[in-house]
Amino acid sequence: MDGHRQNFWTPTEEGNSPPREEYERALGMVATPSELVAFMVGLGQPADGKPLRVLEPACGDSPFLRAFAARYGAHHDLTGVDIHPEAVERSKAFLPHAKFLLADYLLGQPEEPFDLILGNPPYGIIGDGSHYPIHLLKERKSAYKERFATWRGKYNIYGAFIEHSVRLLRPGGRLVFVVPATWLVLDDFTDLRRFLARSGRITIYYWGRAFPRRNVSVVVLLVEKGARGMVLYDRDKAAVWKPEYQGELIRFETPETLAFERGGFSLGQCFTIHFAARSPEFRRCPFVETEPRPGLVPVLTGRNLHRGWIDYETCTSGLWMPLEQAPLLRPFYAYPHIVVAHTKGTRVVAALDSCCYPWREEFHLVPKVGVADLQAVVDHLNSEAVQRHTRSLYRDFVPHLTAAMLRLIPIPSGFIERGISEQLPLGGAVNEWVHE
Repeated sequence: MDGHRQNFWTPTEEGNSPPREEYERALGMVATPSELVAFMVGLGQPADGKPLRVLEPACGDSPFLRAFAARYGAHHDLTGVDIHPEAVERSKAFLPHAKFLLADYLLGQPEEPFDLILGNPPYGIIGDGSHYPIHLLKERKSAYKERFATWRGKYNIYGAFIEHSVRLLRPGGRLVFVVPATWLVLDDFTDLRRFLARSGRITIYYWGRAFPRRNVSVVVLLVEKGARGMVLYDRDKAAVWKPEYQGELIRFETPETLAFERGGFSLGQCFTIHFAARSPEFRRCPFVETEPRPGLVPVLTGRNLHRGWIDYETCTSGLWMPLEQAPLLRPFYAYPHIVVAHTKGTRVVAALDSCCYPWREEFHLVPKVGVADLQAVVDHLNSEAVQRHTRSLYRDFVPHLTAAMLRLIPIPSGFIERGISEQLPLGGAVNEWVHE
């Protein structure tokens, strides 16, 4: 067993493991509801009765391997990997005929590929414990970033588990994971979506808030290595099918939502989307003060932004600065522009900043073509038609509006100055990054 483990993955140190509760919290682990385990094990059903090589990464108490063995028999080659010794010992007691390895799954490479990999990988961003949920692995973050081609931006560790697991499958093998729905639409997962599109057929089952007391929407991801296409299910009903999927955003598109988008120009065609100056930038700015006095204005945050209007009086940031110095932080603070909420869920909340105040949060839309009436664009973004459109497409995939979602919102062609509008394609797709 020890020799096999050395060849399979590098064992972790056993002497400095934290208590189970702290370990699970600091590694982003959440117990999987039994109904969800049963559904996922059903997706891994052996096709021809032959024994399968089955792997459960970050196995904890190995709920998936136990359910698989109970349903399909103990003759399969079952392997579990976990970074915590208590988890490995518990799993050995549950399934004495299986192999359980004490190792960092993300840094290992097996000698043979697997037929089926299934489980509930940890989720969270790796970093300092004061800001990010997964802090026990912060010393390994650089090794992870170097190893995984899809690592982008802050990234969530479950994305690395997906990439690594797909690479460990044999041709025709299957991956079955339950993961947060955020990868469907966030820019940080652009490379992961493209990787999955190249690697196999993707089937996604939307389960919504399936975990009790967890404010996260989840999907079950099935990857069949070597096939092609993407299917999105609303639980057990097929909703979207794209046989030539290339890695674009995954949304609950309908004939109505597509017609709505094709009926106007995308916001990303007409506006550059900037993000406000960050807190460290304000702290470094010599003109920013922490007490009010004559000649200073409040630095605004999302709490100052309301649908159609801005509260310029209340200081929600605890910071003040001279209005004329605001463009030192972001040049667009110098002229009127549209502000759209980043922190109000997936609702679209917009207002026109006609007073040109400094902001510490939110999206800021600056026209890159002639826009006839900025206030008309604001009214459109706040309309029930746009709210219904975004709710239909994105459900509760993410806890906040993203730049990618914002770029695709259509605006009527009549809002764009004549002559310019004739040069833009209606419903044009835009693949720009948010500017900072």
